[in-house]
Amino acid sequence: MSDNTSPKGPSKPQSPAQLREARLKAALKANMGRRKQQARARKAPADAGNNETKGQ
Repeated sequence: MSDNTSPKGPSKPQSPAQLREARLKAALKANMGRRKQQARARKAPADAGNNETKGQ
């Protein structure tokens, strides 16, 4: 783990465009995570209700 070529920490400062790109990428990832979580929450109760009626 003493490798100096870590992908997480570039050694030289980033340009404003690169900083913006990284910020947008992080925001998009967080947004997609929230949307997936919302979709799962919407789907779970509907599936549970359908399973109960199928068993009867």
